[in-house]
Amino acid sequence: MRKIFKLPDVGEGIAEAEIVEYLVQVGDEVKADQPVVRVETDKAVVELPSPFTGKVLEIPHKPGDAVQVGEPLLVIETEAEAPAAAGAVEEAKKEEVKPPPRDERPPAAPKAAAPAEAEKRALATPHTRKLAREMGVDISTVEGTGSQGRITDDDVRKAAAKPKVAMVPPPKGPTAAAVVVPSTDVFDFEKYGPTRREPLKGIRKRTAEVMARSVSTIPHVTHFDEADITELLHVLERNKPLAEERNIRLTLLSFLAKAAMDALKKFPAFNASLDESSGEIVYKQYYNIGFATATEAGLMVPVVRDVDRKSILQIAADLQELAQKARDRSIDLDDMRGGTFTITNVGALGGIWATPIIVHPQVGILGSMRAAKKPVVRDDEIVVRTMLPLVLSFDHRVLDGADSANFLTHVIRLLEDPLRMLVEVA
Repeated sequence: MRKIFKLPDVGEGIAEAEIVEYLVQVGDEVKADQPVVRVETDKAVVELPSPFTGKVLEIPHKPGDAVQVGEPLLVIETEAEAPAAAGAVEEAKKEEVKPPPRDERPPAAPKAAAPAEAEKRALATPHTRKLAREMGVDISTVEGTGSQGRITDDDVRKAAAKPKVAMVPPPKGPTAAAVVVPSTDVFDFEKYGPTRREPLKGIRKRTAEVMARSVSTIPHVTHFDEADITELLHVLERNKPLAEERNIRLTLLSFLAKAAMDALKKFPAFNASLDESSGEIVYKQYYNIGFATATEAGLMVPVVRDVDRKSILQIAADLQELAQKARDRSIDLDDMRGGTFTITNVGALGGIWATPIIVHPQVGILGSMRAAKKPVVRDDEIVVRTMLPLVLSFDHRVLDGADSANFLTHVIRLLEDPLRMLVEVA
């Protein structure tokens, strides 16, 4: 019997995956739960096991192909009989597509005119039609200014010069708004020099989708401030040997996570999400903090769970393990889900200020920039202190400027007084 192993629905809006590598070949014998293919989805590379035992009959894709959820990954013969015929994937698709009963079929939509027919009806000379095709202009949409409405070459050139836009359907919900995406159809990138093209795929594609959704649905506001971390760095240096004894790399990020968690407890709206379909604010009573991590493949956001129940050393250990998994692409999808708030540490790469983009459906993201020594006034005297710039982007639908100021002020107080952090923070 022929069985089709389809790309499973991994949830959370993921509709496709990219084939990285097949671990089997046509003719191989496989067992149930044996890894047979590696795919990249939602910033992770995962191995998918076969749900069947049998012989691989067909491999309908190749590495680099994008596969939609529900599409075949493998065709497996689960009995000893020879396969019925080639093209099992196509046959299976035909068998699965059942037309609706006649009385349930929706009325047929009016048939649109074919592009060639629409072009034929346009009043224009063959030269003008050719010019339109060369310039990527749909001549049926051009308004002619010539005699009896004839479309001229100038009409085509003017149409090509107009910026084209495509309307992207907005997400469902009472707060959603239409997004206008400029088209690059009118740009000739090769006109002024050589170019190189590569497909937008994998992590870069997923990041583009997530960021576009965030900025198009969330009204971002960013609050800027800085913390004096001079004393905190002394504490960090004194405790590094203790951490190293446990093979843990202690960093400033662990302290920042603990301070942010305490601020989330005191200001729970930052640990919330806006349910756009119901118009309700969902307050989460768990604290899972995501950490933006730069890798060779792109940006990943592993999540440290239950930060409120962990010590600073435990947080540092989790950060170290997740960052390594992200960089060697062995991280699980579950390790990048369920975040309630995000921290991005740009300072290691440089920079003074930035405006980080919120990870939808969260409502806030905290960024730490490059720490540096600078002169500041303390007790009417100018002294040199190590200052850490901090940036907090928030969703203005859920939070206001006063909320962000209070949140960041609380984080700064804890960072500037490490002993207070150890005494107050649970």
